[in-house]
Amino acid sequence: MAAASVRSSRIALDLTSVAPEPMVRAMPRRRAPPRLYLDPTRRDWVIRDGAAFIRTGLPEHERAAAERRLAEYLTQKHVPEVGPDPLICDVIGIYASEHLPHTKSARNASYSLMNLIEWWGTRRVSAVTAASCREYARGRSPSMARRDLETLRAATRFYHREAGPLSALPTVVLPPKAEPRDRWLTRSEAARLLWAARRQQHLRRFILLALHTGSRSNAILGMQWSWIDLRAGVMRRRAPGEIEDAKKRSPEVRLGRRIISHLRRWRRLDGAAGDKGYVCHYDGRRIQKFRASWATVLQRSGLERVTPHTLRHTRATWLMQAGVPVWEAAGHLGMSVEMLTRQYAKHHPDWQKRAAEV
Repeated sequence: MAAASVRSSRIALDLTSVAPEPMVRAMPRRRAPPRLYLDPTRRDWVIRDGAAFIRTGLPEHERAAAERRLAEYLTQKHVPEVGPDPLICDVIGIYASEHLPHTKSARNASYSLMNLIEWWGTRRVSAVTAASCREYARGRSPSMARRDLETLRAATRFYHREAGPLSALPTVVLPPKAEPRDRWLTRSEAARLLWAARRQQHLRRFILLALHTGSRSNAILGMQWSWIDLRAGVMRRRAPGEIEDAKKRSPEVRLGRRIISHLRRWRRLDGAAGDKGYVCHYDGRRIQKFRASWATVLQRSGLERVTPHTLRHTRATWLMQAGVPVWEAAGHLGMSVEMLTRQYAKHHPDWQKRAAEV
């Protein structure tokens, strides 16, 4: 999906990047680049390229597959520029097509890539300076700007190493790191959230799995029943054979009695359709991201500043409050001991206890 989104935007920007020749009269309107179009009658995706309409045969809910189809179409029409000072859109396009597909961060990086292309796309690598980085960060949240610029830095380094060399490797200036969020739910708040989600069973399943395992949102939403061994009480966080992200570890997790009882009940409710289905689903379909349902549940619960990732913070905090050894809690969460100690150790009942009495 990331490669598709990037290529479509990259082509769109590249087609408008050619400097116009001196004019004596107004130029005709430039032709729009190939793009996706939703047929309002058939409710399926079409690639619109000028006067041509190429049907993909993909229904409305398969937007990601339609974007991949568009990327394949655009690939046949565009050759990225390679040189010592290329367009940033081409640098990002090569990074997205040749590097990201081999990582687990492609989906998350797609948002940063789109932001970068929109702002930097028609500029060249030589335009990346400390001043332009600060200008890019202006008007964006520090965390978003830092994430985007880290992606830009990775893309330029990959291009320099694999397709370059660049005439000069730019120095990307990053905004300072934001303070880590300290929002977590008490037991009563978690109960309120679950009660508010009683009518959205797909969301209720997600909340319970997050509170009992501390797994990341993407792992839970992509989880299939084949990943769970209810007899052994063990749950996988990634598909068999899938490469583990070096930074966001996803080890197997042992399940407690309460979540196992929920899982067994959900498995019976899903029936035969659940043999190869997703644990958290909406009418059998995979959920890519919570939209209106999360906001509705939050409003109904009366809770504020709560995101799906808050549930992972909550699990880590509860483990520390219960006095679970740091190394065991880190393995349970798929988190490094250093990260757990730095952000959550203060909730442990023995935190600085002996030091305070000296």
